[in-house]
Amino acid sequence: MATIAIPAELLPGDGRFGSGPSKVPQAAVDRLAAAAPTLLGTSHRRPAVKDQVRRVRDGLRRFFDLPDGYEVALGNGGATLFWEAAGYCLIQRRSAHAVFGEFSAKFAAAVAAMPFLDAPVVVESPPGTAPTQGTADVDCYALTHCETSTGVATPLHRRGEGLTLVDATSAAGGIAFDPADVDAYYFSPQKAFASEGGLWLALLSPAACARIERLAGGDRYVPAMLDLGVALANSRADQTYNTPAVATLFLLAEQIDELNARGGLAAAAKDCAAKAEHVYAWAQASDYAEPFVADPALRSPVVCTVDLDTTVPADTVSAVLRAHGVVDTEAYRKLGRNQLRIAVFPAVDAADVERLTAAVDHIAAALRG
Repeated sequence: MATIAIPAELLPGDGRFGSGPSKVPQAAVDRLAAAAPTLLGTSHRRPAVKDQVRRVRDGLRRFFDLPDGYEVALGNGGATLFWEAAGYCLIQRRSAHAVFGEFSAKFAAAVAAMPFLDAPVVVESPPGTAPTQGTADVDCYALTHCETSTGVATPLHRRGEGLTLVDATSAAGGIAFDPADVDAYYFSPQKAFASEGGLWLALLSPAACARIERLAGGDRYVPAMLDLGVALANSRADQTYNTPAVATLFLLAEQIDELNARGGLAAAAKDCAAKAEHVYAWAQASDYAEPFVADPALRSPVVCTVDLDTTVPADTVSAVLRAHGVVDTEAYRKLGRNQLRIAVFPAVDAADVERLTAAVDHIAAALRG
């Protein structure tokens, strides 16, 4: 491995291909540094920081073209915390979960552990596939737009009369959908929105807001940090319940503005799909690689998973790339496959994706002699 050198012309200009945390554009970091003296280290209850929250909320309304009555809420803790909060404030009695990877399974497990809820209905399929979820006697359907661990993306549509809750952490900002088809579309900003972690954001329908206000204001005990009623009230005031990472807010607002200037969600989704298609076409044309997700209709346009032949150890490929400054191409740690996972979020340049696949070809040729 130490003797494999990648020619300079094959190296991406920016070597960050992680599925989260993902590439943060240097220009946004530079603007953060310029704004720091009057922003960082100031009160989150005062205009400087509240203006950033307002930028985020207004920008997301425009980016997703939200229907009338939909609201943008946010809070600290990331999408993992939102799973717990949804159990307290969105699931009334029983939920149904489509499970097809690490993160969809974690939400189902979190809900199953809540003693005040009935056992959830779980429909599961193996990694690399997606389950067919029918209607059930539930008040919430829990879906995942893109399973980050496997690179499977699923279309969104309502399953029944219950609320539709969608984990969109790696999908939001890179996959087109109709907001009218969902009630809570929640995500973290460290993927397609090119920011840092530690924050959750949710697009909430009027029905979801009503459910939150009813459950949060009822007899069920809800810890303040998990109280979506508290989060919604604070969001309406352009603030968070407790102190947020202001740098995260600023970088998120910068990326939202950038994506809106490029044409919003439709343009971002088209860009990501083109980059993903290059990765999948490269893998299919190769004699040592193939897309992990067999069904083309389920292949994610933002997180591309590619299996490699045993003659090309993926760990070695990723190690050689990392030695050249190209990072985070490793497969999801628990999947246990000889695989590369390549994120093609909006901040990732198409030319860098093309150089990455050429660099992998170079490494593979060296490994196979």
